[in-house]
Amino acid sequence: MRRLRDPQTGCPWDIEQDFASIAPYTIEEAYEVADAIERQSWDELRGELGDLLLQSIYHAQMADEAGLFDFEDVAREIGDKMVARHPHVFGSDTTPKTAEQQTADWEAVKAAERAGKAETRTLDGVALGLPALLRALKLQKRAARVGFDWPDTGGVMDKIVEESRELAEAIDSKDTDHIAEEYGDLLFVMANLGRHLGLDPEAALRAANAKFVRRFNAVEDRLQQLGKRPEQSTLEEMDALWDAAKRAERDISD
Repeated sequence: MRRLRDPQTGCPWDIEQDFASIAPYTIEEAYEVADAIERQSWDELRGELGDLLLQSIYHAQMADEAGLFDFEDVAREIGDKMVARHPHVFGSDTTPKTAEQQTADWEAVKAAERAGKAETRTLDGVALGLPALLRALKLQKRAARVGFDWPDTGGVMDKIVEESRELAEAIDSKDTDHIAEEYGDLLFVMANLGRHLGLDPEAALRAANAKFVRRFNAVEDRLQQLGKRPEQSTLEEMDALWDAAKRAERDISD
């Protein structure tokens, strides 16, 4: 990476990059790691982990050039963090713990770390750069720890009905800013429902995406057998083929 970034002999593209321009690639590579795991493609996972590691090296090299830190500092900091957050493994605390107890202890240590950074509010430190759905989930978890949460899914379902009604009213008003606001509120509550149900909203949406691709591909395959493309078909015809694809999936699962 030092050679790639060398101002005299490096790659022009790599030389031009900065933290902001590389950040989207870092996020993309993390998602590609998750995708390989989802598909249990272990050969691909090896390569994707390498791509993700490259992103850490890239950022560390740019930081080194700016006199901020280097890759050794990055590795040392995560090592120190793991030691500090696992006193029952690396320290004198030998008390047997369940995974739930360790999670609680982990959160307590993180809270102390945030206090040391003058992050005194409950929601401080939840990264702005997270994907919106993941950030919503983290914000809700933080608020729930201090008691700001519905006791069960019933309250969340009632809120979904309320937000759906408000979105319908906003649509009727044709106020685009109001529509966007109410749509965001509904998405936020849907993420909260996932948390209450013990579901990962991101994973659930990925599964829904995969299902949509699978069924639409079946529609497209059937149209091809009929000598058509989707744009040459009608919505009614495609909808009927969609229902047929759903029935076929159910028959296989049964």
